[in-house]
Amino acid sequence: QVDRYLYHMRLSDDVLLDVMTRFQAEMVKGLGKDTNPTATVKMLPTFVRSLPDGSEKGDFLAVDLGGSQFRAHQVKVFDDGKQSSQLESKFYPTPKEVIQGNGAELFDYVADCLLDFMETKNLKNKKLPLGFTFSFPCKQTKLEEGILLAWTKHFKVRGVQDTDVVNSLRKALQKHKASFAPAGDVDVLALVNDTVGTMMTCGYDDQRCEVGIIIGTGTNACYMEEMRHIDLVEGDEGRMCINTEWGAFGDDGALDDLRTEFDRELDLGSLNPGKQLFEKMISSLYLGELVRLILLKMTKEGLLFNGKVSTALLTKGKIEMKHVSAMEKYKEGLSNTKEILTELNLFPSEEDCIAVQHVCTIVSFRSANLCAAALAAILTRLRENKKLLRMRTTVGIDGGLYKTHPQYAKRLHKVVRRLVPNCDVRFLLSVSGSGKGAAMVTAVAYRLAAQRKQIDAALAPFLLSLESLREVKNKMRTELEYGLKRDTQASATVKMLPTYVCGTPDGTEKGKFLALDLGGTNFRVLLVKIRSGRRRSVQMYNKIFAIPLEIMQGTGEELFDHIVQCIADFLEYMGIKGARLPLGFTFSFPCRQASIDKGTLVGWTKGFKATDCEGEDVVDMLREAIRRRNEFDLDIVAVVNDTVGTMMTCGYEDPNCEIGLIAGTGSNVCYMEDMKNIEIVEGNEGKMCINTEWGGFGDNGCIDNIRTKYDKEVDEGSLNPGKQRYEKMTSGMYLGEIVRQILIDLTKQGLLFRGQISESLRKRGIFETKFLSQIESDRLALLQVRRILQQLGLDSTCEDSIIVKEVCGAVSKRAAQLCGAGLAAIVEKKRENRGVEHLQITVGVDGTLYKLHPHFSRVLRETVKELAPQCDVTFMLSEDGSGKGAALITAVAKRLHNVGQK
Repeated sequence: QVDRYLYHMRLSDDVLLDVMTRFQAEMVKGLGKDTNPTATVKMLPTFVRSLPDGSEKGDFLAVDLGGSQFRAHQVKVFDDGKQSSQLESKFYPTPKEVIQGNGAELFDYVADCLLDFMETKNLKNKKLPLGFTFSFPCKQTKLEEGILLAWTKHFKVRGVQDTDVVNSLRKALQKHKASFAPAGDVDVLALVNDTVGTMMTCGYDDQRCEVGIIIGTGTNACYMEEMRHIDLVEGDEGRMCINTEWGAFGDDGALDDLRTEFDRELDLGSLNPGKQLFEKMISSLYLGELVRLILLKMTKEGLLFNGKVSTALLTKGKIEMKHVSAMEKYKEGLSNTKEILTELNLFPSEEDCIAVQHVCTIVSFRSANLCAAALAAILTRLRENKKLLRMRTTVGIDGGLYKTHPQYAKRLHKVVRRLVPNCDVRFLLSVSGSGKGAAMVTAVAYRLAAQRKQIDAALAPFLLSLESLREVKNKMRTELEYGLKRDTQASATVKMLPTYVCGTPDGTEKGKFLALDLGGTNFRVLLVKIRSGRRRSVQMYNKIFAIPLEIMQGTGEELFDHIVQCIADFLEYMGIKGARLPLGFTFSFPCRQASIDKGTLVGWTKGFKATDCEGEDVVDMLREAIRRRNEFDLDIVAVVNDTVGTMMTCGYEDPNCEIGLIAGTGSNVCYMEDMKNIEIVEGNEGKMCINTEWGGFGDNGCIDNIRTKYDKEVDEGSLNPGKQRYEKMTSGMYLGEIVRQILIDLTKQGLLFRGQISESLRKRGIFETKFLSQIESDRLALLQVRRILQQLGLDSTCEDSIIVKEVCGAVSKRAAQLCGAGLAAIVEKKRENRGVEHLQITVGVDGTLYKLHPHFSRVLRETVKELAPQCDVTFMLSEDGSGKGAALITAVAKRLHNVGQK
């Protein structure tokens, strides 16, 4: 009979899955900026961005307003490696005149209780941070502020709605300032909802906990949402706890098909008709009343108590949750039920007792079912956010109904596991969630503020002011001049090497050319066919060969024999072994040239260390190796730096291109200088390309004021300490290593990776520059950043990933700015050379850092614009400067040679 009567309260799994889908849709609505105003589930951002990580410590106060009692707590958190904490509390009544009076009285009462508590604990002479648990829906724009949206749970205090409750509490405490000892004070650091408090308390004991729910007088849930989904808050890095305020689910009619006549009657008789409809189907505040309304109707219809309606059944609130819980203690048979009904002057038969017990079961079971469906929606969202097929997580849980009802917890767990079989859920009961939880939020906020200070301090030296960048530009200009002057060239750090490339392409170049490209761990051989005239084009065929480490760091003879072996393979592959072709050799290391086909190696860079090469002519070494092999002959026309090749490739497309920049593994610039300014080469007519070799800028200490301790560590651990200092701050080969040094330092300070330096983080060179580019890519969610870090053997939390991304950003931004400051010095020099007010010029650029890093090129361009405002600089990406460029230089040299002969 009861089953038939309450048929609509029994919800099948299909119905629950449908409720789950509806709740998911409501969550999305609440998170969207445009849809939030009409959403019933408000999804309020709490500005709690981090869970406890176990390193919190200190003394904290907490006050807790929102339940049947007001509580004050002192929480001590110990940093003893055992994650222990100690809680002392005192309970105060919440008199009706306070919870239904006016705002000033309420907050004065809270301040009075807090001061009484501090007196009993002898805390009035201490300055303590306070967390304020306020279990009502609030709109927050920061952690220490909350605008009350509406009262719930029998509270109806005048003049508080739409005001900041933290401010009201601060004012009330201010009035009592005289009661404190001179050194004592209370600083309200965080406003927390009890649900968030529950999650944080459980999160302290179990770091997997990222959901909190309350099922008691009220009901609510919170969980950690990805920032990128929270439209209501700026920024998309990391996560933030969202207070769902799920009690209002259904206020727009979304649950009308599931609400029974009893739900409607209960709602009409409540303090807030039409509001918090989901809460009214779930929370302990209403379940007893729901049971009363059902029993009343059944009695009126003669189905119970022989149709005799007692005063108790007619009295609102007479049946409470404690009665319902007691009647559902099945182990005690029907004795509890009989006793309770008799106390209410209902004289039940055994059938009556069975029926009433059944009614209680159906009402509380429906509550657990609905709660499980909404929780399953949250768990599914978390799993999808993490892109996992299966997820392990913990739900922190609190509330009288969950704790005291004999069957509730078991039912809830069972249904949740049925609805989300791909989530392994642990339910963790919160101990004093709202008090200890508020202290935990405060402790975490305290920890984050202290960490922020330390991180800012570590990264501060990487933030270069406009003034510092101007200074770098001016110093670079001075060093460029030193390198061009005969008297100072020998001691100059920026070598300003003449390349004997005296022209850029004019479009008449044609023929077949070979090009060799040596400059990194790979070596290329190319055949380049250049056509002139109307069908002007460049066709290229190339093959890439690896250079093993033992050859890079072996003898010079071995290195050049390997190069010639690669050339032989290529000529055979192309079927051109018999032809004596003109060859351009791109050799991307500092060379001193006496003519276009003579290049004496000044010193190896980029990890090369072959012996017996420095001070030798690399063209001669190549000719010797060809002779030793005795299989083919080549006409070596030009030895070229990759930077010059880059400028020439772009110059073929744009005659205005007179500067070449490489921003990749290494960093360098070349540009066309007026012959009259190059004192180390005879002649004053025309121009010549100068290979600046600017990587050595600062080797004389002139930029020591901006070098950080991390730069010094990287330099000392490199193959060439004290050399190429500017390059070590700007080029791809070193940026990852700078990042690694910073990460080690931050980990030692306990700010990253739980203070554990993993084996992989100790390895030099593990942090390749490509990882910087990937980590800083705006398209990457933090999840992917975590995956990259996991590949590197770094087990990171969400917070770790944010910090790593920030470190990468600081290092690469500085590199781009320094590079921009150097380039500004060059374009300014070009402007002055031409004697113009305003210069228009093109820079040919190549290098992986410029091409692949998501922000490097933009920051570089902005810096040049800022520091050289009278120069209009166009950046042109070079297509294969070192290959095509070398062939073009060879072609230009051939053309100029022929002109000279004529």
